[in-house]
Amino acid sequence: MSQFVQLTDYEASIHREILDALTRDDDTIVEICEDRAIAEMRCYLSKRYDCDRIFSASGEDRHQLVLMMVLDIAVYHIFCIHNPQKLSQIRKDRYERAVEWMKAVAREDISIEGAPLLPEEERVAGSTFRIRSNPKRVSHM
Repeated sequence: MSQFVQLTDYEASIHREILDALTRDDDTIVEICEDRAIAEMRCYLSKRYDCDRIFSASGEDRHQLVLMMVLDIAVYHIFCIHNPQKLSQIRKDRYERAVEWMKAVAREDISIEGAPLLPEEERVAGSTFRIRSNPKRVSHM
């Protein structure tokens, strides 16, 4: 289990009795889903941010927005184990919002304030050359 997420962190997202019912009191399932959520986030964030420092933080040193997104993804995966056909819409929406947020961070549309960046040399070495322009305008005459 990563030290980034604690079992008590779930109380802000899901009641403990619901979590226990979904996992049948098996905390290893929660750990597996946490690890998968963190791995999924690393795919998006590792281009710009020092994921080792972000996810090795504990207690008050953790970035709360990143923690919230990890919990949303982990809870989504936990619910999918139970019965994916009866997954509540709010769980789907929160997961999709987390993925959209990570995509925006990866595209560099938004940044994570206060999160440790990779050193400049690593960011430049990992970036690809790209040209951007304004979206095409449609004018009707």
